[in-house]
Amino acid sequence: MNKKIPSKKISRLQKFSTSSGDAVSEKLFHDIRDLIDSAKSQVAKVVNLGLTLLNWNIGKRIREDILGQDRAEYGKQIVATLSQQLTYAYGKGFSREALFRMVQFADQYPDIEILKTLSQQLTWSHFVELIAIEDNIKRDFYAEMCRLERWSIRTLRAKIDSMLYERIGLSKKPAALAKKELLELREEDRLTPDLIFQDPYFLFFLGLKDTYSEKDLESAILRELERFLIELGTDFTFVARQKRLTVGKTDYYLDLLFYHRGLRCLVAIELKLGKFHPEYKGQMEIYLRWLEKYDMRPGENPPIGLILCGSKDYEEIELLCLEDSSIRVAEYMTELPPREVLEKKLHQMIEFAQQSLLISKTKKVKKSSNTKKTIKKGVTRKVKKSKDKTI
Repeated sequence: MNKKIPSKKISRLQKFSTSSGDAVSEKLFHDIRDLIDSAKSQVAKVVNLGLTLLNWNIGKRIREDILGQDRAEYGKQIVATLSQQLTYAYGKGFSREALFRMVQFADQYPDIEILKTLSQQLTWSHFVELIAIEDNIKRDFYAEMCRLERWSIRTLRAKIDSMLYERIGLSKKPAALAKKELLELREEDRLTPDLIFQDPYFLFFLGLKDTYSEKDLESAILRELERFLIELGTDFTFVARQKRLTVGKTDYYLDLLFYHRGLRCLVAIELKLGKFHPEYKGQMEIYLRWLEKYDMRPGENPPIGLILCGSKDYEEIELLCLEDSSIRVAEYMTELPPREVLEKKLHQMIEFAQQSLLISKTKKVKKSSNTKKTIKKGVTRKVKKSKDKTI
């Protein structure tokens, strides 16, 4: 790990150089500096793991020995007394609130092996942010993505504040399916589109207000490409702008083309100003088939399309069966609404998606049941005809 040295320190270090061995001294210094930095990093990891496991064990003991008893109120008084004793013996870090946070931590992460795996990347400060999340699936999503993408505390807070979980496809799935997907992520580091693609996307950093064209939107994204990539998520790589796709004698131009390392596929993005229209699906299908035929490399997965539009009709999207295809339709916001308005909108989207999935599943079960009945009737008729012939 090469740690950048501040310019002031460099000027001070230059005073120690000797005219006879500058190159040797510089190499020796850098080699030893790397050894020190590497050792410090390893020590920091060991200390973090030790602190995390200590807090987990403290929380577990308090739960089992004190709070697990019938007299809960009495147990809380004992925790307050224990806090005073520990603070007197060891100083800060053992307040009553801190001890109850450790209990909550042990309750939320009962499997110590999972905890050890997470602790390779997450610090105690990460866990403090996570245990404040009540929903188990939501908390597990942030923990696993934090581990996989190595989010800093600041990044984790930003993701939670921007309601990332509520904006991804996973939050719109039934709990059983969401848990299965998170288990695969934990055990195999397997990413799926529902863990990556969002709806809506926040593009307020583009500075677009009032009236603007699709070209203005595209230019603003390229101007703020780094921030746009952060909003898209880790592992996205920019490939091309206005990529020409020739089909027969017709030239099509794809707005933006990216590649996602985790999904191992190209991601085609089309920008639309107003409401989503059904014909956009056909246009994107042409782009995806062209990319699959001419641009996809061996070992890659088929490309995915993302249509970013100003608004969309959720029932229309459902009727087009886009959720079962490789095409995603998402809204974007160039100005953030008040948080309560955003929360209401996202929760309505989640409820609608979950109800639609439930209805779809019920229809499939009924269809399967009717098919089995039809087959059974057909078999019965054949057997009856065979018996009649024998008679």
